[in-house]
Amino acid sequence: MTMPGTRLWTAMLVASLGLACGGEQAAETGAEDGSLAGADPPGKAIFEQTCFACHSIGEGVRVGPDLKDVHKRRDHDWLVRWLKDPIGMAQSDSIGQRLFAEYNNVPMAPPNLTEEQIEQVLAYIADVSEGRITAAAAEDEGPIELSAAQFAEARNIYFNRCAGCHGTLRAGATGPNIQPERTRQIGTAALKATLTHGLPGGMPAWGESGILTPEQIDLMARYVQLDPPQPPGRPMEEIRASWNLMVPVEDRPSAPQTDRDWENFFGVVLRDAGQVAIIDGDTKELLTIVNTGFAVHILRSSSTGRYFYAIGRDGKVSLIDLWTPEPTLVAQVQGCADARSVDASKYEGYEDRYLIEGCYWPPQYIVYDGLTLEPLAVHDVSGETFDTGEPLSEVRVAAIVASHFDPVWVLGLKESGHVGIVDYSKPGFPMVARIPAERFLHDGGWDHTGRYFLIAANMRNKMVVVDVKEQRLVTTFETGIKPHPGRGANWQDPEFGWVNATTHIGQGLLTVYGADPVGRPDVAWKVVRQVDLKGTGSLFLKTHPNSPWVWTDRPLNNDPAGTREICVYSKQRAEIEKCWSVGDRGAAVHFEYNKAGDEVWVSLWDKQGAVLIYDDRTLTEKARIEGDWVVTPTGKFNVYNTAHDIY
Repeated sequence: MTMPGTRLWTAMLVASLGLACGGEQAAETGAEDGSLAGADPPGKAIFEQTCFACHSIGEGVRVGPDLKDVHKRRDHDWLVRWLKDPIGMAQSDSIGQRLFAEYNNVPMAPPNLTEEQIEQVLAYIADVSEGRITAAAAEDEGPIELSAAQFAEARNIYFNRCAGCHGTLRAGATGPNIQPERTRQIGTAALKATLTHGLPGGMPAWGESGILTPEQIDLMARYVQLDPPQPPGRPMEEIRASWNLMVPVEDRPSAPQTDRDWENFFGVVLRDAGQVAIIDGDTKELLTIVNTGFAVHILRSSSTGRYFYAIGRDGKVSLIDLWTPEPTLVAQVQGCADARSVDASKYEGYEDRYLIEGCYWPPQYIVYDGLTLEPLAVHDVSGETFDTGEPLSEVRVAAIVASHFDPVWVLGLKESGHVGIVDYSKPGFPMVARIPAERFLHDGGWDHTGRYFLIAANMRNKMVVVDVKEQRLVTTFETGIKPHPGRGANWQDPEFGWVNATTHIGQGLLTVYGADPVGRPDVAWKVVRQVDLKGTGSLFLKTHPNSPWVWTDRPLNNDPAGTREICVYSKQRAEIEKCWSVGDRGAAVHFEYNKAGDEVWVSLWDKQGAVLIYDDRTLTEKARIEGDWVVTPTGKFNVYNTAHDIY
């Protein structure tokens, strides 16, 4: 769930210049439940589905300005040009520059309307402004009250669908602030419209996709106008009480007890089932399904690859042994109430010895014994913003990577904008450095040498480069609206040498930047290529040293058909080779290569999901994994590639 807030999410329909309407493919009909008006005139449907969340027409400022009489305040041709290219206008037009600064330097994402749709929505605004037709009014229902059962249901939905972008306390990061002082200003009707139809740049259409019912949408629109409940802490005594060692180390095999190539096993997240499937990458056979915890976010391999560590959004860590005759769950522990990241110790001499878990809530990290998950230490990470010194009540640990060259883990501290360095060779596993970087840090990975940590600060539209060897910030640079690279992708460009890249949630753009400060210092950490993609909403890109391609997805696109489209970029020709749609339901998301780097696995994210396997040379489908057990498959993690940070 992603709504406008004080630091408006740039990929949304924010009102930086006085008009913010649009959508990838603005629908021309109203909501089926009749909650919004129909399609006559067509501009009304476009406005209500894509502008209503930010603007009113004659009812005062909401999140963006009141659009009444905007056709009188701005020249018609100017408005058309603005809707075609709001980012360009904010940079080059004098009025655009002034209003851009007035609205906190937050650009509006390109709405991708056709010329006909632009004329329709402008005509609708003019008709309402001059009283020829009546606009939908915000609901005036007085104080909002929920029963205890309703509140509990809404709290669970929020945790499941919303907290990852908006935060436990709703203060925002990847998504904007949606605390009550903002959501009450937006109003119930606009919140329901946003929840139903989504917004360009990452806000899912929860209603249109069928994930939330109209009743749940109404409930959530009311819930986010109430004060958020204060979440509990997670002290060491509770963490230790949750620890469950199922198979002691001495009872585990000392060598692989399988003839299969266990280094080519895949762990596949079955998100809504709270499970991980282990699949033989050679035969495509399901080996086992492990009950892990709610909505597993990622898997990480131990340094040797023998173990998978799964981290659920409920903070539960699961340790899976791949050397047993059948992959076996051997330990579990819960260090957080909400979490996203774990990683093992990978420095020589510390292989498989330690594991770190970073929490979204409470603001802390926990270090465990890597073979048993016995809790060893817990450390608070709360603090101040890197730039203003503002104290924060919520600092989430986002991406975590383990250095292969030093006994340290590197942590992205989302809200504070620091990159933390945790030294696991020291007693107590202290954070030995907080490197000022940028807000709000999200996901990232290593460059091709493993020296530089590359992480997206997607609230500021930037990538951040940290030299882990010297423990210092190298630079930050802009890439596009809401970069979301996953762990990124490294390859050699025919002109610029080693590069890395990111796609974006809020813009249909693949940005390639130099990543070789030794061989090509002239282009290191500078954007060298920007390649247009068809639409917004990308979450991941992926490549392999043996592949000629870089694969991209866009599962958060507002067009349901667009969510199933994937694209392949040619490294040699530096252009998009091919885009195509996969499946007839759900969304295509996340890529993983097999050990050899000659096939790619992609998830079809749906309750009746599938894992599609492509020949990486021919780009043709070669296999498909389906079945009743394939429930909302998301991330896929190959043992060898994950253990060796191949991406």
